Amino acid sequence: MVFIDKLIFVLYGITIIAIGNWVARSKTGKTDSKDYFFANKTLPWYLVGTSIIAANISAEQFIGMSGSGYAMGLAIATYEWIGALILIIVAKYFLPVFIRKNIFTMPQFLALRYDNRIKTILAVFWLALFVFVNLSSILYLGAITLRSIFDIPMLYGIIGLAVFSLLYTVVNGLKAIASTDIVQVLFLFVGGLITTFLAVNRVGNDTGVINGFQAMFEQIPDKFHMIVRRPDENFIYLPGVRAIFGGIWIAAIYYFGANQYIIQKAFGAKSLKEAQKGMLFAGFLKLILPFVVVIPGIVAFALNADITKPDEAYPWLLENIVPTGIKGLIFAALIAAIVSSFSAIINSASTIFTMDLYKPYFNTKATDKKMVFVGRLSSVVFVFLSVLVAGSLGNLEQAFQFIQEYTGMVSPGITAIFVLGMYWKKTTSTAAFWGTILSIPVSAGLKYLFPEIPFLDQMLISFFLVAGIIIAISLFGPRESGKGIELPAGLFKTEKSFNILSIIIIMVLAGIYTIFW
Repeated sequence: MVFIDKLIFVLYGITIIAIGNWVARSKTGKTDSKDYFFANKTLPWYLVGTSIIAANISAEQFIGMSGSGYAMGLAIATYEWIGALILIIVAKYFLPVFIRKNIFTMPQFLALRYDNRIKTILAVFWLALFVFVNLSSILYLGAITLRSIFDIPMLYGIIGLAVFSLLYTVVNGLKAIASTDIVQVLFLFVGGLITTFLAVNRVGNDTGVINGFQAMFEQIPDKFHMIVRRPDENFIYLPGVRAIFGGIWIAAIYYFGANQYIIQKAFGAKSLKEAQKGMLFAGFLKLILPFVVVIPGIVAFALNADITKPDEAYPWLLENIVPTGIKGLIFAALIAAIVSSFSAIINSASTIFTMDLYKPYFNTKATDKKMVFVGRLSSVVFVFLSVLVAGSLGNLEQAFQFIQEYTGMVSPGITAIFVLGMYWKKTTSTAAFWGTILSIPVSAGLKYLFPEIPFLDQMLISFFLVAGIIIAISLFGPRESGKGIELPAGLFKTEKSFNILSIIIIMVLAGIYTIFW
């Protein structure tokens, strides 16, 4: 990177920090806990949508998913395209329940529906997952890129990304994060699509994108199928048709419907309708994302990239394809994806710790000022821990698969607990407690006893096993007073525009899978 590239990148960093601090300082009065953690429920739909995407798309997609695109092709886009469909389902069938019950955190919902035991256990689970899997892997993948472009040692890259994220996250809270996210997503899409354009054009010998895609279809047709079939070695990651209709639904329902750092954006919306429109907007953006995070990996394969493992595909493109003057913009887009997602997870982890662990167990009389202080302090601690873990991830081949697999140890049980708790009134707290306790042992048992079973299939089996345990204990275990969720008539009714736009997304997805089956 030459001077102009570095200047663009530095200007991006200054802009993000300045916007975050300006938003925070433009408020009147003192920052209270609802303002810091939930933007005081003032976010419009477009900030909800862009903030969800900013939290969702990070180095695990730019680096990890491009790496998986290099290894297995377009099929890995299933995570993005099925995600668009799940966002519709969550907006229509989950958000109305959460917002009607005035829910702010996922553990709070579990306490309301079940009891404090389950809330506390899963609050600890989430914090461990956020710190030791999500935050650490984001730092690791971001540092790979810094090393590739700037030749910065891994440790310095990890620390630099962590400090940059903290500069506007810890002080300013969710509103500032959401307000900067619209800039981050703009960088992400514009920079990402420019990279794809340049890379695909190179495949076509600089004769245009259409010729580039045509050349790839002819040279590497196996990379443009949505179904991974045996004996492909990647079948273990995406097991055929089951990858579309099986365990990926469990992963996506958990991720978008019961995952604090995604759903918290919707909780900050002005109203239920604004939150639903925001999720629908995010669904449309998900349709575009494979062109930003998957196609580059396929292009790197088509160009015979000189790399030692798939996760080096995107950094290789930045180094070898993107010209001087644009490289700074593209690199800013990548860093935007990293720090926006990292910031969202920090904010949500501190929210869970402060509201679900600190206040109820350590200081029940904590003031708003105290809670904001604890939120900021816990953010620093979580980042410090993630920095320590990130340096140990150097042996990963496909980091995206690592994240999906270890998140999948928790998500089947949590999905079962949420879905049954929300829609089956007979689900008891005792049953949910045992479902919570057995969730990880069941997933771990399947993983280590039957390693030949693809992990998406393991997730589906784990979901049904935990759900079966919960149903059995609820029916035949000790009777408990009802704490079922009331679902009044009309609760799930949505506006005509929401329904029409949802149908458009479904039709687009049907077309994609028909063409690339």
